[in-house]
Amino acid sequence: MTVGDGRWCCRAVWANSYPLSFVTFCSCFAPLSMRIPEFPSGLQLTQALCGFMLFFTGTGMAESRGDRDFTALQAEAQKSFQEGVTPFVKTYCIRCHGQDQQKGGINFQPALSHPGEASIAKRWKQAAANVKAHDMPPANAKKQPTETERQAFLDGIDRIKFLSRKDPGLFVIRRLTKVEYGNTLHDLFGVDPAIARELPDEVIGEGYLNTLSPLQTEQYLSIANEVLDRILPAGGKTPNSAQRRWLGQAPRTEDDSSTAAKTVAASLARKAFRRPPSEAELDVLLEVFDLGRSNGLPYYDALRLMAKAVLVSPQFLFITPHGEGQPVGGIVRLDDHQLASRLSYLLWATMPDAELSALADRGKLHEPAVLRSQVKRLLKDPRSRALFDGFGAQWLGLAGLESKTFDTAKFPQMNAEMRLAMYEEARLFFESLVRENRSVRWFVDSDYTFLNRTLAPIYGLENSVTGLRMRRVKLKDPNRGGILGMPGVLATTSFPNRTSPVKRGVWVLEQVLGEKVPPPPPNVPTLEKQDQKTIAHLTLRQRTELHRTEAVCANCHKILDPIGFGLENFDAIGRWRDRDDTGGAIEAAGELPGGKRFSAPKDLKALIAARPDDLARNFTEKFLAYALCRQLEGYDEVVVDQLVETAAKEGYRLQTLITEIATSYPFTHRRVQESTASASHEK
Repeated sequence: MTVGDGRWCCRAVWANSYPLSFVTFCSCFAPLSMRIPEFPSGLQLTQALCGFMLFFTGTGMAESRGDRDFTALQAEAQKSFQEGVTPFVKTYCIRCHGQDQQKGGINFQPALSHPGEASIAKRWKQAAANVKAHDMPPANAKKQPTETERQAFLDGIDRIKFLSRKDPGLFVIRRLTKVEYGNTLHDLFGVDPAIARELPDEVIGEGYLNTLSPLQTEQYLSIANEVLDRILPAGGKTPNSAQRRWLGQAPRTEDDSSTAAKTVAASLARKAFRRPPSEAELDVLLEVFDLGRSNGLPYYDALRLMAKAVLVSPQFLFITPHGEGQPVGGIVRLDDHQLASRLSYLLWATMPDAELSALADRGKLHEPAVLRSQVKRLLKDPRSRALFDGFGAQWLGLAGLESKTFDTAKFPQMNAEMRLAMYEEARLFFESLVRENRSVRWFVDSDYTFLNRTLAPIYGLENSVTGLRMRRVKLKDPNRGGILGMPGVLATTSFPNRTSPVKRGVWVLEQVLGEKVPPPPPNVPTLEKQDQKTIAHLTLRQRTELHRTEAVCANCHKILDPIGFGLENFDAIGRWRDRDDTGGAIEAAGELPGGKRFSAPKDLKALIAARPDDLARNFTEKFLAYALCRQLEGYDEVVVDQLVETAAKEGYRLQTLITEIATSYPFTHRRVQESTASASHEK
């Protein structure tokens, strides 16, 4: 699958049950500007090339901050950068990271000239994290900045977002995930979503699903055949009443067949494309129908071939914008149909339902009050469990729990049943917070969870919780409740045979508080490589503190280790303990940056829950990035400020955060012209 200037071309395998020439079939699908390549003879499967023109259009939501306010913020940011960042970089950084020398491949010279460019944002964030942790300038540097200089640098970096132009970013064209594809086939045709089970699982990372391998192409065609075998007649058979819902009545005469086929094509494409098809798209589908008829296929078999073309089309397999609209400064609003799809796949992982589609058809969905009410409606629907399966599990790190390795001798409990119970606990807890519209604080500090007889022993509640059904349980232990004391999270952030205060500390900082933790320096030995005689009688905490004596490790570990040690009372699968694996007493006391002290997990929970703005900002950043299918950059950070400010007025409630994200400027708008200003700045 290739992406060019709006033209897509999908190469599919067409079952050899229909003896059509490959080139003949291709010629009906390819845009006029394309040339049919030559293929080797002897193919057992006839291949088909399906080309469709995709156009972009859009309508959306109004901005929440006036341009005048943003201009003032830009002026303040420019001043802060010139006074706090530029002198810091020139004094302490440019010697090793400039035009003459670029240690680590980093050159700050272009960044000084174009600080607001989105392509440089990641570099600024990493620089801020290193300066905040006192990793940069390095300890052996001749000159060290004062704390005042460091803070001025960090303040200037924080304001760089206002130097970005107002930009919702490009719309990320992506393929339906395995789950979305199965759900969509179910909602369209009533087939079991498991029909997509043979598709490969997605790989989580920075790349997005905008390509198809030959194997995947064959798999999509195979699934399309299986779907059509279940819902449509084959071999010239007359359809039954249920099948006529898709195919309609057969025309009385051959002259009427094209008109009847167009009616079927328009109905099927409207549902499958999640929007009304264009005349050009209908023409392509009718060419497929005519191709089948000209090669001797009965009327209903030709319709079946046309339906197959729909199911392997980019318009069905990909989430794309449609039409260009009227851009203002290279920006357009999403049209209502695209907005319906974007919202539905975000919250339900499936196509828009009848109500969303009807609102889009009437041009009403983009209206603020209507869109907000639809977000709330979708969140109340059972299909919104997809919000956890898609977003929540990735955010909390539970997506990999099923396949994580554990020492079976030490933790025989970690069987498939236990892993499922851990996952379900987190899912039900997440869903309850959203459904009940609780504050984001409850993610960290709550007084209930969901247990069954499998998971209850981890909590020491095996005598009071019975049965396999997960049920809501009131917690009396203040050390429990919330994601910090949740067994699935604690297991995910452990090693196979022991806890990891470092992994847990990094997880809390990055996944809960949204802090940027610098990567570890290269060639630092693990705890397992410490001298065994030296550590023979040391607890894990003492071994880790010994590790902190390494100069290159000390700055980061003094921030993240106390948090990890604060959770050390929980073993590698989340059970409470008072002594670690060496028999030494657990020391959970610690101090957070700023002098806040704690002595147990319950104290750590309370300290973190007392930072609702940080919790809300982290949730907003991660969920907005998930909703947009891309990393946040530039103006996105300004939007995050606005969203958190709005949520704060309503107590940082989760439905408020989700609704604000789903009605935000970058979610309802897109850029249609790529900026050419920044392409050379990274050189």
